[in-house]
Amino acid sequence: MDVRERLASNMKKLRKARGWSQEVLADEAGLDRTYISGIERRVKNPTVTVVERIAKALKCSLGALLD
Repeated sequence: MDVRERLASNMKKLRKARGWSQEVLADEAGLDRTYISGIERRVKNPTVTVVERIAKALKCSLGALLD
């Protein structure tokens, strides 16, 4: 599994565990919902800064998203 697949899978799992929609995560991270969708579908390649924003919104470490 490549890093984008791991990120997409972990992000979706953590988001759903909180009962959040993509829109809620996007609002919490200060991103657009379509961008969150693109990351989860592995069509967007986010920067480390964006991944950090998502991790902060999900209250997890960068490692939790990338491992």
